[in-house]
Amino acid sequence: MARYTTPDEHMTDMEETRGVANPIPLGLCVLAFTTAILGAYYASFIIPYQTTGSRMAVGAIIFIGGIVQFLAGMWEFRRNNTIAATIFASYGGFLAALGLVFLPGINITGLLGGTAHLALGLFFLCWTILSAVLLVGSMRMNRLFVSILGLLFLSYLFLTVGQLASDNRALLIIGGWLGIICALVAWYAAMLSMTGGMRHLQDSLHMPAR
Repeated sequence: MARYTTPDEHMTDMEETRGVANPIPLGLCVLAFTTAILGAYYASFIIPYQTTGSRMAVGAIIFIGGIVQFLAGMWEFRRNNTIAATIFASYGGFLAALGLVFLPGINITGLLGGTAHLALGLFFLCWTILSAVLLVGSMRMNRLFVSILGLLFLSYLFLTVGQLASDNRALLIIGGWLGIICALVAWYAAMLSMTGGMRHLQDSLHMPAR
């Protein structure tokens, strides 16, 4: 049976969330940071590709970043911002899982052997499909945020194809650079959000669930 909210209950919900800090800048900053690190790894930009040391560093960074990203999503749920909460929480969970795959101590890729790139490609493919769903669902939001999701989708699309094509370096490099560009746009959006230079960015993300 559907539950209808009275005006008094709606005001109570607004009063309860009024004291919760806006997690949008945190979510965007962590999205940018983790995506930049992962993009630099695949693009071989500063970070060497497929070395034990780089995989350990990248794995630890995106694992911790994924946890923070997930927490930002939970705070967005607390503020009744369904779209932003779904984006941050789902990407945080994905990053945390990916970080575990990258960590050499856990040796997930070693257990998979020669099929590791196919398993990783499947993992990226699932996230690519989910990011496409998130992109379509966010079309009514701020164009800058839609651009971030569009670049994120393209980055993981190239990473997916690159992994499934037997670790194709050209495609992985393209995906890595798209991730770096996505990170730069996300950092720019986070800066605008924190400085108040684009208030409607936050307003467009604060779309209550229906």
